[in-house]
Amino acid sequence: MTSESNGDRSTNGLLLGLSAVLVVAAALIAVSALTTGSSSPEPPAQRAAPQAPSPTPTPTPTTTMAPVKPSNEPVRAEPAPVRTRSGVADVWVERTSARTGIGPVALEAYGAASLRLAQEQPACRLGWTTLAGIGRVESGHGTSHGSRLRTDGTTSRRILGPALDGTAGTARIPSDEDSARQHGDEQWDRAMGPMQFIPSTWATWRSDGNGDGAADPHNVYDAAYAAGRYLCSSGADLTTGTGWTRAVFSYNHSEAYVLSVLAGANRYAGS
Repeated sequence: MTSESNGDRSTNGLLLGLSAVLVVAAALIAVSALTTGSSSPEPPAQRAAPQAPSPTPTPTPTTTMAPVKPSNEPVRAEPAPVRTRSGVADVWVERTSARTGIGPVALEAYGAASLRLAQEQPACRLGWTTLAGIGRVESGHGTSHGSRLRTDGTTSRRILGPALDGTAGTARIPSDEDSARQHGDEQWDRAMGPMQFIPSTWATWRSDGNGDGAADPHNVYDAAYAAGRYLCSSGADLTTGTGWTRAVFSYNHSEAYVLSVLAGANRYAGS
């Protein structure tokens, strides 16, 4: 993790005991359980890890591997992406998009990133619902500011955050020639794209998520894969409340942000 994290967009909020919450919005599944082809049957349901006891307990999903399951709360099944040679099976995208309301392009990007990281960094155990929770907060899955996602994953117009000029709780990050080319502001840096990377963080975690030979922060396939790599960089198991919370907090240093991502991820897992 770099000293300047994606969380430097906001300096408001402290992490107040969230590590005690057993939350993981994930939808990974063991590689042996993944099937191939868009005509494959619905993949096996996963076990789900609920939150720690609370006045209004909300179950949260996890993987079949070492689920967190307080005995006094129910668990919920959650189907996982199905791998095909080209990425994620059409049948999974179609069914899950209908259930969650997430557009198919964004959903495929989240699923593809989680499947790829399941192979590359299996100890991380990052699920697609966590990426979806972040994508929802950051850009409405690539639809904020009048944008939409094209079929290749790029946004129809640039999605840019406010100027990082040190006001309104933001960090103060002047732009340079390279970053200005990415977001167009010659004075201040701005968060960019469907996952809202700041340029310095993108420079470290830039990724090619769709195999086209380019790494573009304005492409949801690239941005989702980069976000997943960023979240996994702590080395924590994201099926634990402490590991999940720390990873999401590093993405944006705000307790309210973590709770908002959690709410969205849980909703997608339970829909």
